[in-house]
Amino acid sequence: MSEEKPGRKPGEGGRLMRWAYRHLAGPAEVQGAVQGGSAVARELWKQDLENRKRYSREQRERKRAAREARNGG
Repeated sequence: MSEEKPGRKPGEGGRLMRWAYRHLAGPAEVQGAVQGGSAVARELWKQDLENRKRYSREQRERKRAAREARNGG
C-alpha cells in the first residue's frame, strides 16, 4: 500500500511558498523599526523627541505664567 501525505488546507502553499515566506517575506523584525535602523538614527530620534518635550514644557510654563499674570495670581 502507498503512504499518503497529510492533506494541506487550501491556500497553505507548497514547499516553495513556505521557503519564500520564511526567507523573503517572513515575520517582520521589530528591532529598530520606529527609531531608525542604526544606532545613530536612534540617538537622533531620541534627541529630537526630548527637544519636542522640552519645547512643550516651555510653552506650558509660558501659558501658565501669562494666565497667572492676567489673573493677578
